[in-house]
Amino acid sequence: MNDIVEKAIDGVLVGESSYCKFLSANDSGETGGHQSGILISKTTRDMLFTEKELQENHIKKKTGTIKWQDDFSTSCTFTWYESKNELRITGFGRGFPLLRPDYTGALFVLIKEDDENYLGFIFNTDDDIQTFLDAFGLTPSETNRPIEINKLCLENLEIKAIDAFIDGLDVAFPTSYDMSYAARIIQYDVYANKSLAVKDPDTILLRWTEQEYRLFRSIEHSRYGEIVARGFDSVDNFISLANQVLNRRKSRAGKSLEHHLSAIFDENKIRYTPQARTEGNKKPDFLFPSEDAYHDMTFSVENLCTLAAKTTCKDRWRQILNEADRLRDENKYLCTMQQGISAAQMDEMQDEKVILVVPKPYITAFPADRRNRIWTVRRFVEYVKQMEGIE
Repeated sequence: MNDIVEKAIDGVLVGESSYCKFLSANDSGETGGHQSGILISKTTRDMLFTEKELQENHIKKKTGTIKWQDDFSTSCTFTWYESKNELRITGFGRGFPLLRPDYTGALFVLIKEDDENYLGFIFNTDDDIQTFLDAFGLTPSETNRPIEINKLCLENLEIKAIDAFIDGLDVAFPTSYDMSYAARIIQYDVYANKSLAVKDPDTILLRWTEQEYRLFRSIEHSRYGEIVARGFDSVDNFISLANQVLNRRKSRAGKSLEHHLSAIFDENKIRYTPQARTEGNKKPDFLFPSEDAYHDMTFSVENLCTLAAKTTCKDRWRQILNEADRLRDENKYLCTMQQGISAAQMDEMQDEKVILVVPKPYITAFPADRRNRIWTVRRFVEYVKQMEGIE
């Protein structure tokens, strides 16, 4: 690890508070504009000013010393512009070496040691940037905001929980059901987010899915890591193991979404039958409120619906069209983790009365003029709860 990156990581761990962002072209001076200094997120305001200071003047300034790259220091000015709702750091001095056009896209890190002294780091290589972000479990989209140290602690707890689960296994690989269940329990225990299944099912579905993937990869590494490291004495042995790994991945992914949706429905007290038999060999993934209600011809069709669960659906969405004869002329709901489908396919789905149910953050991947056709997971849950008369 680069010594400067290591010092930055240590600084974040012991400092009062810290922040990072990628330098824009305006920050670095590449645009040749008149911006002075570095514009930083207003979420960092409390790191620089007290509430009392902010109430005294709508333009608030304070000076502080920033030690850069653990090497040299500058006296800088922090300014809060209430009318613009923005913060800016200025006063680096003429010829400041770390703000040049070639530093556009570099990662800027600011660490508060006390009210007057700060540490500043700017990393301009992919390796240094990634090392710093990885230390705190950050993705590029999680920058331009204060760094949450608690996240690192939580991730360490998650690693311990995963290790404990693997150590307790008495089989090479758990079933897909057990894997999904373990992922949810780890999320509940480490992040205390069980209530999201009711409050924000879109977010919790993504978190469970990501957690299960991390858990599965950890088990793979535990089971196959040494074998792969030793190498293979023949191509056939390599292909055999590769096929074993790939088949297990496909099997897990195919059922994972169903398991997590079941958990969301359970937490919301929704009645349903999984893999219910409608006619012949037809078995929709979820039938609401029950298989018995479906076969009761006095039960109103308006109070029935099905949901199919398919991780991807570009080619397979037509499979759901005839899963329930009684609902042939009704809307058919399809929950997917697919990120983006062509406009033409969405038009075909609309013609067949298929409504996509997609985690809210994924909706932006679909054609903008057709996004209003897509339901979030929460909207579907609320629809079924209303249909079943659940308060």
